[in-house]
Amino acid sequence: MSDEISRPPEPVRVVLADDQPLVRTALRMVMAETTDLDVVGEAGTGEEAVRLTAELAPDVVVMDIRMPGLNGIEATERIAAGPATAHVVVLTTFDDDEYVYGALRAGAAGFLVKDMALDDILAAVRVVAAGDALIAPGVTRRLIKEFAGRPAAPSPPRRPLPTITDREREVLVLVGSGLSNAEIAERLFISVATAKTYLTRLLAKLDARDRVQLVIIAYEAGLVSAAR
Repeated sequence: MSDEISRPPEPVRVVLADDQPLVRTALRMVMAETTDLDVVGEAGTGEEAVRLTAELAPDVVVMDIRMPGLNGIEATERIAAGPATAHVVVLTTFDDDEYVYGALRAGAAGFLVKDMALDDILAAVRVVAAGDALIAPGVTRRLIKEFAGRPAAPSPPRRPLPTITDREREVLVLVGSGLSNAEIAERLFISVATAKTYLTRLLAKLDARDRVQLVIIAYEAGLVSAAR
């Protein structure tokens, strides 16, 4: 009984998918120094990432966008649509990569920026492995400004929403605007636990995977815009 209680948790199994060997090497070396992250595979192409995810069943796939052949968005979409339970985190250079929004729509649980501190990247992998979406408030607002502010040809029709309450709509707007649960609670004068309850209801009613998808739904429904 005591042995079972003291047994350390299993490390997070990670597949690194990037066509730059130096990036993979740097991440692998840093993760090797931790006790809770274990790199179980490396892929240099999108096809390899999909194959290794199916074969190795990792918890997290750190996915580059621009790779030869099958790119990161397409690979993410295949992984998300398949039987694997891995969470995909996009690793890209946000300032000049216009495909981040597409990756989130394809099923990524979030995204990282290559110039982030390595410790922050490791922390992000842990967050996603725990089942949370990695989309910081400031990053959410920047994402919306970057992509919602660009003209589409033609502009997509607004996404219809199923029946949600006025309060749930308020919460969805705030989630889409990049507010954290604590900020939502403060703005609406409710507890953080109540904010989490509304978030859970929205995930169920809107058939959303995670917080990232709620942001996308809020944008597509016209509840948030680049002006926010």
